[in-house]
Amino acid sequence: MNSYLTIHPEVQQALNNGKPIVALESTIISHGMPYPENVATAVEVENTVRTNGALPATIAIFDGKCHVGLTKEELEYFGNTKGVWKVSLRDMSYVISKNLYGATTVAATMRIAAMAGIKIFVTGGIGGVHRDASATMDISADLTEMTQTPVAVVSAGVKSILDIGLTLEYLETKGVPVITYGQQEFPSFYSRKSGFMSHLRSDTVQEIAAMLATKWKLGLNGAVLIANPVPADQEIAADEMEVYIQKALEAVKEKKIIGKEVTPFLLKYIAEHTKGESLETNIALIKHNAKIGAEIAVEYACIK
Repeated sequence: MNSYLTIHPEVQQALNNGKPIVALESTIISHGMPYPENVATAVEVENTVRTNGALPATIAIFDGKCHVGLTKEELEYFGNTKGVWKVSLRDMSYVISKNLYGATTVAATMRIAAMAGIKIFVTGGIGGVHRDASATMDISADLTEMTQTPVAVVSAGVKSILDIGLTLEYLETKGVPVITYGQQEFPSFYSRKSGFMSHLRSDTVQEIAAMLATKWKLGLNGAVLIANPVPADQEIAADEMEVYIQKALEAVKEKKIIGKEVTPFLLKYIAEHTKGESLETNIALIKHNAKIGAEIAVEYACIK
């Protein structure tokens, strides 16, 4: 047992018994949504995972430990407290050594899930190559983590504020399988369409679970990105969303926002200027991802 790892007793029992578990990130709670929608969504997502046969394990950092599985009181704290760190891999050792509170990004959550032995992770959308990466070299650590950590990532695709095409090219170069569930076109977070095709498609969770088991039994390290399109009745058309994204990107340049503050600013800007429509879609896609992720975890537990 890693001395920096604290696993909730319910999660530890499930690990001991080979039961299906789904890891969940905490950045969505602390930095992805306003209060109280963030806490309500976190609770609903955990309930969705349970309803579909798996055990949720929300991951965060506090008291000098990586915590796998949070109480409702801890979820409330992360959702309603200012100054919680947004923790990616570069920040983990600092935040842990200083006994700070940290909400984990996709990359950090993947790493901690792997430390605990959890193979399925659900998020909203992954980070990727930023649109101005040729000038800024801004590429999310989510991508590099996916090249080395054997955890399946269920998301609604790449966040549409990013360069989806370059992100897919990066993942292909690094040998990370990208498989879209139920359609051939890769989704763009708020929308089911992006204009880019997935190399792989699967229409059943059984197929996906079998692929995961095969990949890791072959000794092929790294993640699999499972793109789960937002439900059709909840999506926002890609061309409509692009108008708001362009305005948000202009605001970033005007305000000279850089680094890890960019994505939270963009998401907040878009939510405010779509009168909450993007927030509603964000909540819907996360819950939908939780459902599919739990179903995959159940199937994977049966065959591993």
